[in-house]
Amino acid sequence: MSLFITSLNSGSNGNCYYISNGSHAVLVDVGISCKEVEKRMLRLNLTMHPVKAIFISHEHSDHIRGVEVLSKKYKLPVYITTATLNNSKLKIPVELIRDFKHNSSTGVEGLHIKAFSKRHDAADPYSFVVSGNGVHIGVFTDIGSCCENVIEHFKYCDAVFLEANYDTEMLETGMYPYYLKKRITSDHGHLSNHQSLELFTTHRSAGISHLILSHLSKENNSPELVKQLFEKHAGNTRIIVASRYYETEVYEVTAAEQGHSPLAEARVNVYLKSSQLSMF
Repeated sequence: MSLFITSLNSGSNGNCYYISNGSHAVLVDVGISCKEVEKRMLRLNLTMHPVKAIFISHEHSDHIRGVEVLSKKYKLPVYITTATLNNSKLKIPVELIRDFKHNSSTGVEGLHIKAFSKRHDAADPYSFVVSGNGVHIGVFTDIGSCCENVIEHFKYCDAVFLEANYDTEMLETGMYPYYLKKRITSDHGHLSNHQSLELFTTHRSAGISHLILSHLSKENNSPELVKQLFEKHAGNTRIIVASRYYETEVYEVTAAEQGHSPLAEARVNVYLKSSQLSMF
């Protein structure tokens, strides 16, 4: 049994992650427009029909920009904490708002979404582990430091969207003002490539099949650099770099095997064909 995942966009210009059990799906964050979500899913032969809920990590615009329109158009419940909602400018109908708390677990059509608090410069920031069919997918971005919550949940994931925001040398020698550099490198900022690598090499599960490096800085990182860095330590884990310009392919993640085998790729093709339903 498997889960299917893709990054529809990842970066300071917008973040949106899709996780499906083959029948139903959820989105974690919608930081791109409704139109862009639809367009990118359509290019992947996916539709909005299986999507049953949106989960919001925090109130920064690159995580919520498209929430209002997407939720209204498809009547999707939005799981968002009261503090995050109050610190955003979102106007979501009351009947579509769902609150959650630290260590809560929410069931959505065969998927189980575990929320846990993290360190970031937002009102009430959370990361998530989405589970189903015996598979666990982590969405770990916008993290200032790897606290015990992050480590505890990372350890059992079969695949992770993991922030690798900046290369330390590129940030130090770059054009960002001092105050912004301090914010990024603080315990409530973002993870560097080497902080993410330490989390991966020290705490990964034996069966982690996919690591999708996410939320890369446009100015202070390089997809080639970070992929080369992680592939030296990857072992049997497939390293993917999520783009800030386009969607990744759809990956199948299976608990019992590495999801990039020929058999797994064939199942992804079957899943994509079966998901070609009407967009509206």
